[in-house]
Amino acid sequence: MNLSSPESSRPAADASPDGDQASLPTANTFQVDLRGLVDLLSHHLYSSPRVYVRELLQNAVDAVTARLAHDPSAPMNIRLTATGDAVVMEDTGVGLTSDEVHTLLATIGRSSKRDGLENARQEFLGQFGIGLLACFVVARQIRVVSRSARKPDEPPVEWLASDDGSYTVRTLPHEARPEPGTTVRLEPRPGAQEWTDPGRVAELAADFGSLLPHDVTFTGPDAIDRPLTERPAVWDRAHPTPTARRVALAGHCSRVFGFTPLDSIDLDLPVAGVRGVGYVLPAATSPAHRAAHRVYLKGMLLTDRADNLLPDWAFFVRVVLDTDTLRPTASRENLYDDETLAAVRDALGVRIREWLAELAAGDPDRLATFLTVHHLGVKSMARHDAELFALMLPWLPFETSDGRVTLDEFVRAHPQVHFTRTVEEFRQVSPIAAAHGLGVVNGGYTYDADLIALLPQIRDDVTISELDAGAVTAHLDPVEPHLELALAAFLATARTRLDPLACDVALRAFQPVTVPALFLDDREARHERDRAAAEESADNLWSDILGALRGSAPRARLVLNHNNPLVRRIASITDAELAGTAVESLYGQALLMAQRPLRPADTSLLNRAFLGLLEWATHPITAQAVTSEEGDK
Repeated sequence: MNLSSPESSRPAADASPDGDQASLPTANTFQVDLRGLVDLLSHHLYSSPRVYVRELLQNAVDAVTARLAHDPSAPMNIRLTATGDAVVMEDTGVGLTSDEVHTLLATIGRSSKRDGLENARQEFLGQFGIGLLACFVVARQIRVVSRSARKPDEPPVEWLASDDGSYTVRTLPHEARPEPGTTVRLEPRPGAQEWTDPGRVAELAADFGSLLPHDVTFTGPDAIDRPLTERPAVWDRAHPTPTARRVALAGHCSRVFGFTPLDSIDLDLPVAGVRGVGYVLPAATSPAHRAAHRVYLKGMLLTDRADNLLPDWAFFVRVVLDTDTLRPTASRENLYDDETLAAVRDALGVRIREWLAELAAGDPDRLATFLTVHHLGVKSMARHDAELFALMLPWLPFETSDGRVTLDEFVRAHPQVHFTRTVEEFRQVSPIAAAHGLGVVNGGYTYDADLIALLPQIRDDVTISELDAGAVTAHLDPVEPHLELALAAFLATARTRLDPLACDVALRAFQPVTVPALFLDDREARHERDRAAAEESADNLWSDILGALRGSAPRARLVLNHNNPLVRRIASITDAELAGTAVESLYGQALLMAQRPLRPADTSLLNRAFLGLLEWATHPITAQAVTSEEGDK
């Protein structure tokens, strides 16, 4: 697509066999509305007008690289100047001839780096052929003066383009550009002055070009030259001690990401074409939080928002790296997600695993500090890596009936490991299990059940089994038959009171004695309760559908502890109404102890039981007060 007017060729007409004249197809070229193109670039391809600075740097660095390939002794000078009225980029690169100016600067999609004009394409930054035109995002006019190093006898050439799509090309006297190279001058568009402000230009150039392979200087209105490049990268610099290097990396992380890292991970992967550093977050973060990694492509900042660079489980790491193998998107603001990126992502994941292994072997204190914050990420990794799981076993914390301990410590005390799949089930059974010597692990948290299932693969002396409410009840001691028979009337009253709540009542003797009642249900019972509650509040259509789904799942169970003195006193109450109210109170207390969410029916029962007990507690006092008053009279 050319910016200039198209040329059409119209071949002579040819006669058809029957004598009629038939015209041949005519060759035409597409027209480009540059204003529309600039709008497309600024609003749909590029995220911000700031990318024009990157395109200027990219063209200058590529030009110098091309000249060095042609003449290794050539000077390597790149200077960016901003005065407020204009932005000027000067380089001593390979330059362009008049023909190349027409071919490369005025044709969208044409790039010397892609089309084979240069021999060392892998050394170039740009490959899409829209770089210089992207400067129209902020420029009203672009003036390019260039002299070719390949044909130094040819005069310099000027390319002058406006944002209305027109351009002119002319040759200049030799003294206009005595040495090979290129000068690009941008005059800002109205409303774009904030992007050409000298302070903003210097900031953007330093951000984009700090790791470029050639030195770049910036000159502002004060005419003072300031270096923009800071090579070598902080991870490649020599430091007197490991501590000094760690401090330098921590300072770099603070400047780039705004936090002091918990630790740093060297990411030196020559085979993958990657060199950089990973910083471990100092605080826990959600696995769903989108990471923002900083990626340089051959020294030029590509993006500071890369979110597809690491495996999902490595959400606790932020990366800064330079690569010469990964492919950028057309906007050059992110990485193209292809097979190469997938291979690099896997290689970076392996390196993070190796870092963990190194900590476990040589620095357990730092590993313990790391796991205190990021155990969730390590558990995610260990699910798919039994070797890593075995390595981390002495440090990974789990919630158990013995408290919060590592699995390694827990299995030494409990070779038979019981686990629950939900937090609610664990809260129900853990006090009772602990009192009866059962070792229970809470598998209700993220990844924990998967890791517990891996235990037999790495520890031959360990067996695992799932523990639910029914299994716990089986471990509780039954009450002597004659005692239970004597309490038959009380148990019948209790079952009648709790039957509307889909809850049965059982009598057992268990430890600890301080627990008067235990509320037990399994997942099937909870599902049936939820279904029944939804059926009550549904309209006729959904009520019929939910009714058809009614199952024969076991009901919830309130287990009364016969060892508890309060339960025995309640069981001896002869007043059926008072005994029923007391049972309802025990049910509510057991629900609260299990930290179960209360349904509307449960809340209503608690209120009714509380008020009922107050009524019974105050009734004798009220009666006594009335009798006393009558006696006084």
